[in-house]
Amino acid sequence: MRILVLGDVMGLSGRSALKKRLPKILNENEINFSIINGENASDDGKGITKDIAEEIFSLGIDVITSGNHIWDKDETANYIEKEKRLLRPANLAQGSPGQGFGIYLTKDKKYKIGVINLMGNVFMKKTEDVFKVAKDISNKIKLKKNVDFSIVDFHGEITSEKMAMGYFFDGSSTCVVGTHTHIPTADTRILEKGTGYQTDIGMCGDYNSVIGMNKENSLKRFFKDKDAIKHFPSEGEGTLSGIIVDADEKTGLTKKISRIIVGGTLDK
Repeated sequence: MRILVLGDVMGLSGRSALKKRLPKILNENEINFSIINGENASDDGKGITKDIAEEIFSLGIDVITSGNHIWDKDETANYIEKEKRLLRPANLAQGSPGQGFGIYLTKDKKYKIGVINLMGNVFMKKTEDVFKVAKDISNKIKLKKNVDFSIVDFHGEITSEKMAMGYFFDGSSTCVVGTHTHIPTADTRILEKGTGYQTDIGMCGDYNSVIGMNKENSLKRFFKDKDAIKHFPSEGEGTLSGIIVDADEKTGLTKKISRIIVGGTLDK
């Protein structure tokens, strides 16, 4: 079983890179199931729309996760109630539209995949206790009981929260990945009990930027230049960044985990 997980799609650059490169990646790597974080996929890098989500699904992505920008487009609240393949963080306030985890079938209907979307508590918008929510969900999605494989997207600012969550799910989830900070970390590995892990899998967007935003304008903002305007995405050639997991069909755990970085300035 081979699963592709890609980092945050950043604006037009990220979407263009997906259109250009994703079908080939899915085909050449014989991917059985694919997940991407789409919370920055809109043209301004904030939120996701119905049209953009459906475009991403049409390219072969099975589930879209998200994070703190999920409600930046007004239409998303209605769309997410109908589209179960679009997730929002499970630890948002009770009563939030949509769902934070789900169970999905592979295209051949052979396997059930649990996908869990969580968001950190530190330096993020107010949310429910992420570790309490994670514990509750772990009692609902059971590896090799009601799912064959499970993937956790932890959308957070700090490495310690992400690492702690990785250890919490070690042995009970196929893989735990971090998103949100947009820079791929070099700690891709299999934890002691068999769960694949990477603190942040990076973004799908233009790395000739400041985490996906136009670098010249970002510098102006850091220098408090009066000519600086609101952040907007860089639109150069995008890189697709994420991981490929080879999962054991008997245990549901990870046999091999590899970084994938294709296109743009990081693919050198």
